[in-house]
Amino acid sequence: MRTVDLFSIASSGVAASNKLIQTTGNNIANVNTEGYVRERTILENSNVYGVGVGTTERVISIFAQNQLRRDITQVGELEAFTEKTMALDNMLANEGNSLSEGLSKFFASLQTAADDPTNLASREQVLGEGKALLRRMETLSDFMQAKEKELNLEFTSQVNRANSLIKNIGELNEAILVAKGNQGGDQPTALLNERDNAINELAGIMSIDVRDSLTQSGAVTVNLTSGESLVLEDGSFNIFELGSDADLTFKELQLSTTFTGAKANTTLNVMEDDLGGSLGGLFRYRNDILGPAQRDIGQLSLAFAAAMNQQNKLGMDMDGQLGSNLFTLPTFQGLNYEGTPDNLPVLAQVTEGKGNELTDADYKITVASVAAGVPASVNVELLNSDGTPKLDASGNPVAYTGIAITAGFTELPGGLEIDFTAASGYSVDNEFLIQPTKRAASELTMATSRPEDLAFASPVRVQPGVDNLGDAKVSQVTVTNTEVDGTLGADASAFNGTGGIHGVAGSPSATVGAPAEIVFTSPTSFQVLDGENPANVITNVTGVTDYTNLLAQAEASGTGPAWPASFSALNDYPGYDISLDGVPVAGDSFSLAYNTDGFGDNANALSMASLQNEGLVQLSSEATNKPRTMHDAYASLVGRVGEEASSADISLQAAETMKVQSENWFDSVSGVSLDEEAANLIRYQQSYSAAARILSTAQDLFNTILQAAR
Repeated sequence: MRTVDLFSIASSGVAASNKLIQTTGNNIANVNTEGYVRERTILENSNVYGVGVGTTERVISIFAQNQLRRDITQVGELEAFTEKTMALDNMLANEGNSLSEGLSKFFASLQTAADDPTNLASREQVLGEGKALLRRMETLSDFMQAKEKELNLEFTSQVNRANSLIKNIGELNEAILVAKGNQGGDQPTALLNERDNAINELAGIMSIDVRDSLTQSGAVTVNLTSGESLVLEDGSFNIFELGSDADLTFKELQLSTTFTGAKANTTLNVMEDDLGGSLGGLFRYRNDILGPAQRDIGQLSLAFAAAMNQQNKLGMDMDGQLGSNLFTLPTFQGLNYEGTPDNLPVLAQVTEGKGNELTDADYKITVASVAAGVPASVNVELLNSDGTPKLDASGNPVAYTGIAITAGFTELPGGLEIDFTAASGYSVDNEFLIQPTKRAASELTMATSRPEDLAFASPVRVQPGVDNLGDAKVSQVTVTNTEVDGTLGADASAFNGTGGIHGVAGSPSATVGAPAEIVFTSPTSFQVLDGENPANVITNVTGVTDYTNLLAQAEASGTGPAWPASFSALNDYPGYDISLDGVPVAGDSFSLAYNTDGFGDNANALSMASLQNEGLVQLSSEATNKPRTMHDAYASLVGRVGEEASSADISLQAAETMKVQSENWFDSVSGVSLDEEAANLIRYQQSYSAAARILSTAQDLFNTILQAAR
């Protein structure tokens, strides 16, 4: 049995009170230290008498801590997403950069020029507004490309910081285990606080799940909330790497293990959608906002330029020639996926006259078969800007298999055509990525600077016969094809390119020329006469009930001698047609000829101006939906980005409020209260003084006993 004396009791009391005062003093000293968790010393009752000094530990609520980390992650994601989205929203909505404003000014100049098609000053204004519109497109596209580069730098910076934190947490795990062994019962509170700070900072970068190690007391494991491990129980850790495939500017996140010894290193792709934190917010901004916006601007720009080119080519310019392109559309170099040799190129371009079929999709081209080292067929997958498959209305990936490749450019669905330009070397499963709309807006240029090249006049003139007795009048002359092809290929028109619509270059045989005259034999029947031989009847049409598109009716229902088969075999021949108002009588005629010297005609200028209200831009989600006008397409883009920015800002405010509440909850448990610590300090000082008084009393008693024994 242990002998108990006042000295032992008093000494234990002094030591215990001293320890309590030290802990309180440490709390007070660190009241302004970021990440400091309040400490307390637990005293234990002695087995005999006196007090035993227990352990010093942190006062912390795991529930409050986990809630705070979740809110840190949420705020980090929304801050990154909102800041970037608002910057793009401000750029798109700025009147000085607005494509809607540029389109309005361009088409207004066309309307003005149509009022006086021979006025060169008005024509110059059209070209000037066209250049200004291209500058707006280029400004927006360049801005988004700069944002993409800036984003990639931020990705690298965030990943490097995450790597540093992951490594630091792993090292702190080891240091805490060593410190716990050296310090006995006390917690290594400074190391624990440092690790918590690192974990909180990592939580701001990505969404993580922190758990106590099952095998090593004091250590923690850190995983992404999607399950991938970052800091493991054995102290090893995974490290992030930024990778990319075909598009080197498109960063992808990967986890790479750093195991040593018999364990093999592995690399795993990380789903950015589930990443959370500021890094997740940046990926969300790229995938949901920036990438689609880049492609929507490019799609609108290409649709505009292609439509203007197509309509200008359907007119006659001030030189009396058929119109030509006003804008030069870019060609697109395919990007080779990993495993496909870089010396195997593929080019793409917008299919002539089909810019309105172009979507915002990227194209993944996979070689399906090869003949003599050249692709014979390919498979095509349409992708979103983030590389995921584009889905149709039924939720199925949009893909095409076994598309045969021909010499030169081969047309693909969606207004695009491709050309494999190497002589050989291709093999099955070579893969290529084509991004036709990503940077197209900054690559458009003017194809002409001559105002005379604006083809404002219709190339076809219709002249009623001077002896006509009926009241039929020409209501509309439509021109749909001006392709000059002396060999009469599938896309040929009746125009010969030398100021005529008939002749050998425009006729399918030496004796039959292009339709040049319509003669009515009754109000319900007419003949179509030949431009080569006016006496030659191409076809007879009977049973006429209306007078719309008479040449189309002739092709569909004409009889003996019959519309020549070689005409019907062509896609759009002769490329022009007429419609009448009123009722003709027998003997009425209408002759069709090239509009020589018809420079005062503004028919095609009006058609060009009307493109402003036509659906030329396919919906981003599905090409089979009704196209939108250019103004609607741009308004949809601005509205979508603005709505995302506004919604994100509201969510950010709510998340920040939640974070403040979580911080208050955490601080109420783990934060230092000077009032509480001051009260504790007085209490512990009193206990120290009392214990010291006991020690003094014991000393007095001992001295008294000594004096009595003398």
